[in-house]
Amino acid sequence: MRLALFDKGRLGVVDGDDLVDVTERLADRGTPGPAGALHHYIETTVRDGAVALDLTGLPRVPLAEVDLEAPLPRPGKIIGAPVNYLDHKAEMEYTTSIADLGVFLKANSSVIGPGQDVLLPYNDKRTDQEGELGVVIGRTARHVSADKALDHVFGYTCVLDITVRSGEDRSTRKSFDTFTPLGPWVVTADDIADPDTLGLRCEVGGETRQRTTTADLIFGVRELIAYTSSVMTLHPGDVIATGTPAGVGPLSHGDRIVLDIEQVGRLEVGVDGSRALPYAQRPGSRVR
Repeated sequence: MRLALFDKGRLGVVDGDDLVDVTERLADRGTPGPAGALHHYIETTVRDGAVALDLTGLPRVPLAEVDLEAPLPRPGKIIGAPVNYLDHKAEMEYTTSIADLGVFLKANSSVIGPGQDVLLPYNDKRTDQEGELGVVIGRTARHVSADKALDHVFGYTCVLDITVRSGEDRSTRKSFDTFTPLGPWVVTADDIADPDTLGLRCEVGGETRQRTTTADLIFGVRELIAYTSSVMTLHPGDVIATGTPAGVGPLSHGDRIVLDIEQVGRLEVGVDGSRALPYAQRPGSRVR
């Protein structure tokens, strides 16, 4: 099942070429908060059990006519996996990998949805695209073993982890507003037999920059959940960005970024550098 948000936060199920509005069908489960209707559905599924979503008679609209929104506009946590592909480690000339670095956090205010624009903050610092598989947590996880990890997954989505190549901490360089495009929907875990066998391709300006399979992850999805849950409790609706392969590169004003992940979906966003400033003009730059 593919679950999406549209029309100012309504919840829909993708059914072929249509989007079926299931918002009213779930109305008795309460009113969604700022985290959105899908996040609310994930939480109430944990609490009350899954709902069999009968789509008969519900309003439909052609998917091509809908402006989709970020399926999880305000996740509780966004957890990043640095240097989780060996080829990316080589291209960036890192001496360490996720096994040494652990994970990092991104601000949930950095999320945008399909069709929106990544805003470049600086006109003299390189900002890169990083295409990644996103894992959406469905059950609270704490000290979960790798063997049991997938039992705690609600589904999967596409994530772009946008990154400024400057000197600040990772969480700063990756947390600018618009720096976490997410979507176009969340595919429930029952539709993905093995998340560690998915093809991934990311293109910028019509040119393929990244092509890999999640089989090449250093920490696969199971190991990543096990490790992360040993550090912090994972809650329903949290998102883990599993890391990016080789092929990261600079973004420019007017670029289109397209991330395709097998069995998951296609996420496309734009790039806007019209308001970018020189790095030396950032607040605090003259304070030493």
